[in-house]
Amino acid sequence: MSSASPIYKFIRLFFGLFLYSVGIVMTINANLGLAPWDVFHKGLSTTFGITMGQASIAVGFMIVIIAFFLGERIGWGTVFNMYFIGYFIDILMLNNLIPIFDSFIPSLIMMLGGMFVIGCATVAYIGAELGSGPRDGLMIALTKRTNKSVRFIRNTIEICALSIGYLLGGTLGIGTVIMSLCIGYFVQFAFKLLKFDVTKIHHRYIDEDIIFLKKRFATSEK
Repeated sequence: MSSASPIYKFIRLFFGLFLYSVGIVMTINANLGLAPWDVFHKGLSTTFGITMGQASIAVGFMIVIIAFFLGERIGWGTVFNMYFIGYFIDILMLNNLIPIFDSFIPSLIMMLGGMFVIGCATVAYIGAELGSGPRDGLMIALTKRTNKSVRFIRNTIEICALSIGYLLGGTLGIGTVIMSLCIGYFVQFAFKLLKFDVTKIHHRYIDEDIIFLKKRFATSEK
């Protein structure tokens, strides 16, 4: 994958980010309760009168800053993930491009489908090798700093996001429980189905591009 052209990587990245947004909106429009981070986004949306997408962007921006000061490296994929997932969510939701279901069975199917789409989108955007998303970056940074397990750190972060979001007016439901317990399995299933080995991924970070450009300009000036 590392030998792929930059154009291919960016196309794959943006396809993955758009697909991820589709999966998120499917779980939201299933109307069975929001995923932990979306409970937080909904709480911010309700409190400050902004859209879900704008809340996602704001949270992503804050997380990128925190992760950076904790020593986590940032890729172009991290920055674009921070902005464009929220942007795509707003496009999909404000234009009603994905239906909303009220009956339990169609809603459940929609939510399960959304989790599978998120799994496939994760393969697409991580496979671009341009850096992990802000929330994954924060999880990695805290894991390194605390020497706690990934599972403990991830659960702690999501419980905090869920609790704060609920206090701010976010929506909980049976879907919140299902997604909290099952999203990892759907992502893992997508990885296996698409034969994606995350251990073979080698991300390229922004600082590497800055160093490369400095060397390039220094060479051209001689």
